[in-house]
Amino acid sequence: MLKLSKNIKLFASDFDGVFTDGSLYLNEELEQTKRLNFSDIMGVSRLIKAGYKFAIISGETSNILNYFKDKFNIEEIHGGVRQKGIVLNEIMQKYNLTPDEVLYIGDDINDIAAFDCVSYKIAPNNANPIVKVYPGIQITENSGGAGAIREVVEALLSS
Repeated sequence: MLKLSKNIKLFASDFDGVFTDGSLYLNEELEQTKRLNFSDIMGVSRLIKAGYKFAIISGETSNILNYFKDKFNIEEIHGGVRQKGIVLNEIMQKYNLTPDEVLYIGDDINDIAAFDCVSYKIAPNNANPIVKVYPGIQITENSGGAGAIREVVEALLSS
């Protein structure tokens, strides 16, 4: 069971490995596709309707990120980011948020700098083993791309 605070105002997330299962699918034309879980997308919808701020900070660029930006009118979608901690800190400053008001979910070592910015650090069940033992980390029962986002959303909404 995840332990989250009612004081959380921003739900920030990595994308690949959290919204997806971390796989990259290529067709014969070498076009990339990714599999998303509709339950996670519904979780984002529930989160935004409940009044939470939402951000995606991804190391990759993708038209899928634009889909989220357009579908949910999300301002804080950041792709191609190498320094996730810097971007997350900028978002927190923009909205005048403290570490106790932010959760971040990520699955790999490039998310550690973002974890360092927040009080609520979460990783999906299938995260990199280094991330799963990071100090203060909470692990979801579900894996990335298989309901991890929805699990965190439901825990937050019921906190």
